[in-house]
Amino acid sequence: MKKYLKYIAAGAALAFTCNSCIDLEEMNVDPNNPTTTDPALLLTGLSFKTFEESDAQVCHATKQLVLTSGESPYQVYKWTRGGFGYYSNLRDVTKMKEEAEKSNETAYEALALFFEAHYYYMLTMMFGDVPCSEALQGETNELYQPKYDSQETVLSTVLAKLDEANTLLTDNNSIISGDIIYGGDLLKWRRLINAYRLRVLMSLSNKQTVGGIDVQSTFARIFRDEPLMTGEADNGQLVFLDQQDDRYPYFNDSDFGSGRYMDSTYVAVLATRKDPRLFAFCTQTPAAEKAGLAVDDFASYDGGDPAIPYSLVNDKVSLGGCSKPATRYYQHPTNEPMILLGYTEQQLLLAEAVVRGWISGDDKEFYESAVRASFRFYEKYASSVAQYLGEDAADTYLQGDKVAYASSLTKEQKIERIILQKYIPTFLQGSMWMPYYDQLRTGYPEFRRASGVSLPYRWMYPQDEYNNNAASVQAALQSQFGGNDRTSDPLWWIK
Repeated sequence: MKKYLKYIAAGAALAFTCNSCIDLEEMNVDPNNPTTTDPALLLTGLSFKTFEESDAQVCHATKQLVLTSGESPYQVYKWTRGGFGYYSNLRDVTKMKEEAEKSNETAYEALALFFEAHYYYMLTMMFGDVPCSEALQGETNELYQPKYDSQETVLSTVLAKLDEANTLLTDNNSIISGDIIYGGDLLKWRRLINAYRLRVLMSLSNKQTVGGIDVQSTFARIFRDEPLMTGEADNGQLVFLDQQDDRYPYFNDSDFGSGRYMDSTYVAVLATRKDPRLFAFCTQTPAAEKAGLAVDDFASYDGGDPAIPYSLVNDKVSLGGCSKPATRYYQHPTNEPMILLGYTEQQLLLAEAVVRGWISGDDKEFYESAVRASFRFYEKYASSVAQYLGEDAADTYLQGDKVAYASSLTKEQKIERIILQKYIPTFLQGSMWMPYYDQLRTGYPEFRRASGVSLPYRWMYPQDEYNNNAASVQAALQSQFGGNDRTSDPLWWIK
């Protein structure tokens, strides 16, 4: 989890007087400590931090990996307190926005609004009510103990920021630099921003409205009137470079060489559907390799049971019965891009919207285009198994009994297949908690766990908030949960 960073107090200004006619303020400008920053530089750093973010521990919660070196609180759903580290990133966003406003650079303002929306969305989905309208005002307004806004207010603010970002970029011919995601292509940024709006709105499928926003009609309007991604070339993704500080985040990660193995339930999801993306995700078991089984033999793959003690999984490992993540994840310095939100997810959001009656369209076409795009991604980046991931392989896969999208399926069966195809390509990818939130929202996919264990709905607030902003956090707890701070309490978005 993110470490909590306290709200930083502004330093006291140094007062002085002088009878000289010389402008001492002008004389004392320190060229090595500028008071302004180029928003392009801030954009580069923010983009890397935001799009690079991934956490292998989350794969324990989403039943894709198991840990054998100890008990993972994510795997057994025993996490407690979270952190407010995203507010540190939001300070950089605020700085970029301020600098852009000073120079009237509306493109950078729009991108700052996108980053703000992303971080507030992640924060509220983790905790519920969080500081938003009064956040980050310590330096400007000496407001060090901000109130907590309701989750509904935060989510409506997120959607408003994304709407404003899209508007600012409409017919915007600005030339920007520092853009490591789209190389200055503002239309592609608009497509990402609008796809993100669809993500937020679909996460509210249990709600009619959020604030004054009608969820279904707003989704339909965006689909009808705004630019969306046209293919995987529009993916919101970070491409890594083989140079210091720009490499794939799990490169040389020692945990992958020892304690992390595949989750048997994730392997089964892929193997029972004859999904060749399995070969891109993991190795054969040592026992299968020893027996000489082929790489494309689905019986070659297995994992550890996430619902039993890790010591028992170790027994299976010692017998050569567990697959490990593919070596490319920790031995290749660039591996694959990290996707914050891509074409595959967008198409599946549209498919679900058709099924729910929010928009008109061909849900089968949306569904199949998403799967084909995912196959192309792994064909490109999992080069050692690319021969199993071509167009013909995707065609065959889409005809499988557990994959084929037929009109005879019930609404619930369609949603299950759509959510499963959103889930499969999230392995060690960005926006890592989205499959978990989909599970809370739809019930799919099923996450295996020990008998009597329930899925947490949230994280408890950071201890530093109790120490430094106690009145605000207590008020938030009282309004949401009757004063309790428990992971088992459902949040507004899911009720």
